[in-house]
Amino acid sequence: MTRIFSLLLIWILMLFSNIVSAQAMQNLSLSGNIRSDKTDQLEIHLFDADQKLIKTEITDSGGTFSFEDLKGGTYRLKITRNGSEVYHSENISLAENKKLPPIDLNVKSIEGVTITKTKPLIERQDGKMIMNVENSIASTGNSAFEVLEKAPGVTIDNNDNISLRGKGNLLIQIDGKNTPMTGSDLANYLRGIPSSTIEKIEFITNPSSKYDAAGSSIINIKLKKEQRKGTNGSVSTSLGMGKYIKNNNSLSINHRNKKVNIFANYSFAYREAYNRLVLDRNFYDNNIFTKAYIQDNFLKFKFNNHIAKAGMDYYMNDKNILGFSVGLISNNFNLNGDNSNLTVGSTRRPESTFNTLNASNDKWTNVSVNLNHKYTIDSLGSEISTDFDYINYSNSSLQNFETRTHDIASNQDYLDIRKGDLNGKLNIYSLKSDLTKNFSNDWKLESGIKTSFVKTDNDLKFFNATTGTPVPDPNRTNHFIYEENINAVYGNVIKKWEKFKVTAGLRLENTNVKGTQITTNQINKRNYTQLFPSAVFSYDLTEKSSLEINLSRRITRPSYNQLNPFKLYLDPTTMAAGNPDLNPQTTMNYELTYSINNKYFATVSYSRTSDNITDILKPIVEGGQNVTVQTFENLNSVSYYGLNLIAPVKVTKWWDMNNSANFYYGSYTGNLSGTQINNKGNFTFSINSINSFKLGNGFTAELTGNYKAREIYAYLNASPNWYLNIGAQKKFQNNSVLKLSFTDLFFTSNLKGQTVYNNYIENFAVKRDTRVATLSYTYNFGSSKNGQPRKTGGADDLKQRIGN
Repeated sequence: MTRIFSLLLIWILMLFSNIVSAQAMQNLSLSGNIRSDKTDQLEIHLFDADQKLIKTEITDSGGTFSFEDLKGGTYRLKITRNGSEVYHSENISLAENKKLPPIDLNVKSIEGVTITKTKPLIERQDGKMIMNVENSIASTGNSAFEVLEKAPGVTIDNNDNISLRGKGNLLIQIDGKNTPMTGSDLANYLRGIPSSTIEKIEFITNPSSKYDAAGSSIINIKLKKEQRKGTNGSVSTSLGMGKYIKNNNSLSINHRNKKVNIFANYSFAYREAYNRLVLDRNFYDNNIFTKAYIQDNFLKFKFNNHIAKAGMDYYMNDKNILGFSVGLISNNFNLNGDNSNLTVGSTRRPESTFNTLNASNDKWTNVSVNLNHKYTIDSLGSEISTDFDYINYSNSSLQNFETRTHDIASNQDYLDIRKGDLNGKLNIYSLKSDLTKNFSNDWKLESGIKTSFVKTDNDLKFFNATTGTPVPDPNRTNHFIYEENINAVYGNVIKKWEKFKVTAGLRLENTNVKGTQITTNQINKRNYTQLFPSAVFSYDLTEKSSLEINLSRRITRPSYNQLNPFKLYLDPTTMAAGNPDLNPQTTMNYELTYSINNKYFATVSYSRTSDNITDILKPIVEGGQNVTVQTFENLNSVSYYGLNLIAPVKVTKWWDMNNSANFYYGSYTGNLSGTQINNKGNFTFSINSINSFKLGNGFTAELTGNYKAREIYAYLNASPNWYLNIGAQKKFQNNSVLKLSFTDLFFTSNLKGQTVYNNYIENFAVKRDTRVATLSYTYNFGSSKNGQPRKTGGADDLKQRIGN
């Protein structure tokens, strides 16, 4: 592999050398004049036919603007005022120097211009569905977890696993960087991020070869980053009350001039929440009932979350930009649980009861450093960008489990006390470089290389403290070390004709992993190299309609804890364990999208996953006791057929409705926990409608409704649920906003269902603190002139796979 990557690196360097020497430029200009009372608050953004931002200009005192050194082609203008888009033009063909007719912003409509006051809550761009969270009243005062929970097409099960349009094993990113957790660890991390810090969420169901190959789909949560020129910022606070209190606070400040952009933001959240899980676990032997556990688990969380980030971009000259950023996340949370259990024997009479009180004090800390450089090759938009990332995660947890058991037959009571001391750390090093070369004849070449190194060290110590003196418990003590190196190279070729566009790409990834279970002296190594092709074919049927075909191959590697074979005891009847023999899953995705006016979308999709990583419940007998093990195994195959519709409707001048519907069928085949299933699944759907009302005098209101039908996911049968959110806001002339919202008004969004294996049936119901009333206030201050945002960060495929 070293020789392969050396040759590829030489190829890229030779290509770069040829590119730098190429001189295929044109020098055309596009100019115009804007009629407006406040031209000093305007910025004009020029986009090419692919909606890529080319340049940003401001007007002079008379409202005149000009773009120079352009090549011939098709462009669009977008004009913003105070950070909000006020209109965009239709396509502008440029074959010679052109001066546009005057653009009058003092009238409601002008020829060739569409006025848009605000971004829609749901929109689609470049194959991505985008949810503009900052425009959602209902998202006010929530956490990132709660926003995702109610996003169109998203489902979160009773184990906090997130799926999108029926597909699990997703890649969750924060600003393009993978989160270092899955399952309940990821859920707790997202619960600590206030929605006031989120700009938008991108749902990428079929990423190209330019993206890291990890994950069946990608959900990217983009945090706010101020880009306006001058010194400016915002401050916000919110107070919410459900069963428990929730408080979010954030501050962002930015200073930008021609040479330097300095930014910093900080947020603090104190949130209390709960999770109630009611279980009815039934065990069988050859279809004969043997035992049941009826359990009521109540967990209360208290989160103290601090998020801080600071950085600088330095514009050395017209061709070079240097940047760095430093981030810190500190999440302290306390968990207190009360688990009551009734054990029923084979005669269906009570045999015993137990009650487990557990308390833990957890601390997660994340430090990240990014260094980046961008070199602009020519005026066509060709560039080379390089990123180096160092990321450190550390976590600690002090746990206490106290179980009191009462045996009904003997009328005896038993006490068991266990204490845990968990410590973990993770270091990630990542280096990547990407090349984009634009040619004057509508050809584009993208290529890049990346290497990353990961090492995680998890040390778990348990003690038996029943006698009052803690004694080490070797059966529950565990020390696991995981090391990983991934090397990647990719190339994309893009060609655009008048109505037809083709993107074809190929990504190669080489993976080397080593897992060491120090407690049992067990070592597992794995090395593999795989190819990931992707292609997009788009055709403009008419001026208002287009057709797009999209395909890609993806991989989901097991998380670090999913490979850890040690058993973690949760209560006397439940344990969790990883699987060192778990294979990565691979998926082929196919999509066909038809769009009208870039507003109405219909997407037909099909995917097939091999070795699907599945979260299962495995009933076993340990020490003569029926125990349920939560673990992971590879299901043979999963086929998915889907139809996604997006249809915004303007009912009246003051009522806008954004509707989306997702219809799909999942088919599951394999044998897990001794239970064979063949093409098991069902047709299901979810419908989401977001209604916005303009009430006048700065007042707006919002009503959101969602319904999810019954769904069969392999061995899990989830019941239907629905919710209704309402809210209102008032915008003041001093650039401040006051919002009031009520989420899950009728407390109906909670999940319940049934899991069925040959010798095990589990009925469950989950309730969370979803019915919340929130009041928030945001004040924006400073300049109104926007700058061009930069995307940085190279650790895009690493931070998803620590938790389980």
